[in-house]
Amino acid sequence: MNSDSYPDIRALVPHEGEMVFLDRVLTAGTSTLCAEVTIGQHSVFFDATGVEAGVGSWVGIEYMAQAIAAHAGFLARLRGDAVRVGFLLGARRYQTSVPLFALGSVLHVHVQHVLQGENGLGAFDCRIDDGASGANLANATITVFQPDNVNEFLQRSF
Repeated sequence: MNSDSYPDIRALVPHEGEMVFLDRVLTAGTSTLCAEVTIGQHSVFFDATGVEAGVGSWVGIEYMAQAIAAHAGFLARLRGDAVRVGFLLGARRYQTSVPLFALGSVLHVHVQHVLQGENGLGAFDCRIDDGASGANLANATITVFQPDNVNEFLQRSF
């Protein structure tokens, strides 16, 4: 499948408006997804006040989390189910080789589903590569939780 055959990223993540940080899905399968984001002046958290303009590399965690959400949404749509909300529980060893993602950079955000429990807990190995050179810019293992019924879970939790 080419990237034009995947649903719009906004149909896969439970985010709206400018809170959708990713631009599009490049590839997707049962255990993997690759999304693309171009760093521009319109990017959320864009900062031009430093020596170099861009988005702080700490935002990579959210790029990874949204790629995971897109993967869950992609699988839900394959099953004919609605896209559901999930929760980012944490990141293990987020490492980055750059202080920021520079203006004009095209990033490829890769996620691979490595663990899924029957209780809704899951883990993904994630990385962000420079789309032009393929250089690895950031990586982490992200733990997520997607309850069967979000409203019921939240009512019980608070």
